[in-house]
Amino acid sequence: MTEPPLRSSRVDLFEAHRIRFVEGAGPRLSAAERLAMNRVWDEAVQANSSLFDGPAVACTGLNWEGQAGSLVLSWARSTYRYRALRRVAGAPSVSSVFVCVLQAADDGRLLVGRMSSSTAAPGRWQLPGGSMEPPHHGQPLDVGALRDHAARELLEETGVDTPPTDLTLWLITRGEHGNVGFVFLAPRRPAELLHQRFTALVTSETALGRDPEFDRITLVRCGTELAELGGPQVDYLDPVVRRYVETACSATDP
Repeated sequence: MTEPPLRSSRVDLFEAHRIRFVEGAGPRLSAAERLAMNRVWDEAVQANSSLFDGPAVACTGLNWEGQAGSLVLSWARSTYRYRALRRVAGAPSVSSVFVCVLQAADDGRLLVGRMSSSTAAPGRWQLPGGSMEPPHHGQPLDVGALRDHAARELLEETGVDTPPTDLTLWLITRGEHGNVGFVFLAPRRPAELLHQRFTALVTSETALGRDPEFDRITLVRCGTELAELGGPQVDYLDPVVRRYVETACSATDP
């Protein structure tokens, strides 16, 4: 059964009531494709020393099944290196799986952050979140694992400590390169508290000689305010913020 996504710009937005995760093999590469992948990756590392070949979950398929609202995510264990295949002509593409968090302030504005110069995407605006890591062998990849990872990313990037059980899966996105994102909704927090937690995080990381992942955060109310930020943005940011303003925000506001 095929259920059409909610189309928004070049990003698909899905609402799923049930998700089944199926682990399989990653793309099979020829010797030439693997050589080209390694060459492109090495060149990227030379250009940006912050890149590292960490473990990642690759999406190999996303399909509807059975009753409406039931999705199957096929996935494989991978590393960041495989993303270099996107720049190898004729090679199989590798899509990523990531999580992100909609952290609203008490007035309905959403927290967005700008990636610092030491990250893989300096200057890019996005929601708190990051690429999903594969579970240990024998452990499942499921919504619970995604939720746990989303809570960790929120804490590491903003200083906001939220129990995973307080995060609600709200939306699924599929955007550029077929990357699939799981968007979680966090409880609202006072705007002042969000800024205080981020300031404390930056102070702590700087004292330890580390750069925070975000060099700046701000709160936005709508897509128009996103456009005024300047700089690049992840492809899902504008459609997700607009969707939130249209639905979740209006549903919870008095």
